Amino acid sequence: MKRVWRWVWPGLMGVLLPGAALAQERPYDWGWGHPMGWMWGMWGGGMLLGMLAFWVLVIVGIVAGIRWILGQERRAGADRALEILRERYARGEIGKEEFDARMRDLR
Repeated sequence: MKRVWRWVWPGLMGVLLPGAALAQERPYDWGWGHPMGWMWGMWGGGMLLGMLAFWVLVIVGIVAGIRWILGQERRAGADRALEILRERYARGEIGKEEFDARMRDLR
């Protein structure tokens, strides 16, 4: 009997305790008399706006960070192209007119 009770007791508590909590009387409902009733008024709206602003800032920060990182890679590639163009001009492979035209294209 002792072994059976060891397994029955937790099962009984799992069934009886939620029922006891539900059977308790609620002196107030979720309204202005409730301790959390202020959430439904002006303060709740302020909290909603604050939470939305926080998440917008987080998302904008992530997007800006990704764009900044990708922009760094693009700028590095453009600098390399200008460097090659200058080297070709210095070696005499291209003339002044072609150098100026390609320089305008790269900028």
